[in-house]
Amino acid sequence: MKHFILMSDVIGSGQKNQALLMQNFKETVSKINHDYENSLLSPLTITLGDEFQGLTKDLETALNIIIALEEEIIIQGFDFQLRYVLIYGDIETNINKRIAYEMLGEGLRDARYKLNSMKTNSQRFYIQIGDINLDSLLNNTFLIFENIIDKWNPEKDYNLISAFIKFNDYKIVAEKINKTRSQIWKREKTLNISSYEATKTILKSISKLPHALRL
Repeated sequence: MKHFILMSDVIGSGQKNQALLMQNFKETVSKINHDYENSLLSPLTITLGDEFQGLTKDLETALNIIIALEEEIIIQGFDFQLRYVLIYGDIETNINKRIAYEMLGEGLRDARYKLNSMKTNSQRFYIQIGDINLDSLLNNTFLIFENIIDKWNPEKDYNLISAFIKFNDYKIVAEKINKTRSQIWKREKTLNISSYEATKTILKSISKLPHALRL
């Protein structure tokens, strides 16, 4: 039976402070599992130290989780990036609802193979759900998403971006962080916040298209 399989790993984990990275990684995964507990068929489970896998109930949940993971890293000010593979593929064994272990299937093999192959390039997001048009829409939208967020600096930008994520209004953000509206308006433009929010809206809209809902 086909399911939405989400796999991810930390980019360049060997170059990080291992103890701090694992603490931050575990905190991030735990937060998402808590927030999406009722939408996961099998929870995000850390497998090889710097990787996780899980199963979601539908495409919308999978896309929301990817966005939520990225925003949680920003909000917490963590200095690591994740690489993602989302595949709609076959799992031949029973679903383990408690932990994403002891499951086999072509979909899991394909997801693992693709995640490993992405380590040779700079691609951070790969979606394959079995529909050429939807795959193209999703992968190209994530390419734009990636080009925006990968220009942000954890030390210089994350605090301000967190405020934009929370309040989504430069006037409120300016008041909250005690800066002028003009200063924050300029930073909003420089950081491409409106384009970032637009890509999120596009991704969520794609997941609600008729064919996507039938998967």
